[in-house]
Amino acid sequence: MSELKELSERLASLLLDKKKQLAVAESCTGGWLAKCLTDISGSSGWFERGFVTYSNDAKREMLGVDAATLAGYGAVSEAVVREMALGVLSHSPADVAVAISGIAGPGGGSPDKPVGTVCFAFAERGGDVQVTTCHFEGDREAVRRSAVHYALSQLLQLFADG
Repeated sequence: MSELKELSERLASLLLDKKKQLAVAESCTGGWLAKCLTDISGSSGWFERGFVTYSNDAKREMLGVDAATLAGYGAVSEAVVREMALGVLSHSPADVAVAISGIAGPGGGSPDKPVGTVCFAFAERGGDVQVTTCHFEGDREAVRRSAVHYALSQLLQLFADG
């Protein structure tokens, strides 16, 4: 069994036990996280929906990310993923949201935000929003896979602790 599938199955079990619904907003991972989650039989019992908001317009239109936040911080920023995660909760009945935005490469990086920079936000309805930025190594596929792995691992930790 692949590691992503194993993590997804463990998360599914925790979400079912806690009777929580999860929704996701993805940019650089292009729906990979949602695919891993919905590969699990019975995922409709805990996976509510996924937003693939690759463009800035999609982030604004589908999740309500403020144009000023995008202009001021850029799509790959903790400020934007925070608004993405809150937008997921505003535009779905989910209890928990994760948002991902990053630079998977091979182009698009800058000295301030090199290829492999990925920002994450984890939000629970009525709770805090946790944001973080990671730097992953490798080609486009490796960065995207690492981002999905990190999101699943952090969600597991959030529920194991909560």
